[in-house]
Amino acid sequence: MEEDQLDYVLVPLGLLLMGLYHIWLIFTILHFPNRTVIGINAESRHHWVFSVMTDPVKNGVLAVQTIRNNIMASTLLATTAITLSSLISVYVSSTSKSSNATSQLVYGNKTSMISSIKYFCILLCFLLAFLFNVQSIRYYAHVSFLATTPTWSNDKESIEYVVRNLNRGSLFWSLGLRAFYLSFPLFLWIFGPIPMFSCCCILSFLLYFLDTTSSFTRHLHCHSLKQVTKSNNMDSVV
Repeated sequence: MEEDQLDYVLVPLGLLLMGLYHIWLIFTILHFPNRTVIGINAESRHHWVFSVMTDPVKNGVLAVQTIRNNIMASTLLATTAITLSSLISVYVSSTSKSSNATSQLVYGNKTSMISSIKYFCILLCFLLAFLFNVQSIRYYAHVSFLATTPTWSNDKESIEYVVRNLNRGSLFWSLGLRAFYLSFPLFLWIFGPIPMFSCCCILSFLLYFLDTTSSFTRHLHCHSLKQVTKSNNMDSVV
């Protein structure tokens, strides 16, 4: 295969591999949530909101501090994303004379159109990460008010509403992280399609171990949640 044609083959294959992995992940989250870290964390947040809202006087400060930490983490990622986007925009718009030197390191298509597509994809990736983290901050800030509102334990609708908003904030946080993960193979695409495809394979392999849970973790999680549920039921009866 010619050098200029590698970008048209390896880059779509790498993105297809990442896409197939995330389609499998979404299917597993919807049908077998306990097998994924995202599903287990969502269930844990459900029980956490229930315990906080049934006793806001005791757990109100803890709830505000926990949500504040999540807001600070989302703010840090949003600031990093918009800063990197600005740096990439400045770099692309500047008239650098190092294009001839850097082109010797690239094994692939070296046309100006492909180079512009590379930088545009990286810029778009960081902009999406910024937007996702801003939406995460929005939901976390809303939950910080709702979680400290006194609620009866049998008022399921208000508790489920808070849980739904908290899980949406966590979902946008996860999407922001995925955008940062995707920026690694896109950045390596600058040096050619072979590093980009290799990074997609390695990243999909690593994300599988980060997103899935073991049988020991599922058993420990279910056992701890059963204890929390029993204690909450005893408190509500008293």
